[in-house]
Amino acid sequence: MKTIMLVYSAGMSTSLLVSKMKAAADEKGVEADIFAISSSEATELLNKKSTDVLLLGPQVRFMKAQFEKETASKNIPVEVIDMRDYGLIDGLKVLNTALELIGE
Repeated sequence: MKTIMLVYSAGMSTSLLVSKMKAAADEKGVEADIFAISSSEATELLNKKSTDVLLLGPQVRFMKAQFEKETASKNIPVEVIDMRDYGLIDGLKVLNTALELIGE
């Protein structure tokens, strides 16, 4: 089971993206726990929950360096979701990006 955390600022688009990613994972036969959390809650959850990859919504890309520092000791890859994929709510492309970052 892969755990994919998406970090957002305002959650409506991100929750739609999570739904599309879950559907894409089901179609691909990938077991994944995919969820979104606000940037203010992400740090605390990173300390409590095992996470394989951290994807940032384009609106919080300025926080990438901060999250890279927080995840460095845990070897959790951090990447900003492509703005086009995010805007189109392309769950398959974002899922594939996450899986590539994990090494799948």
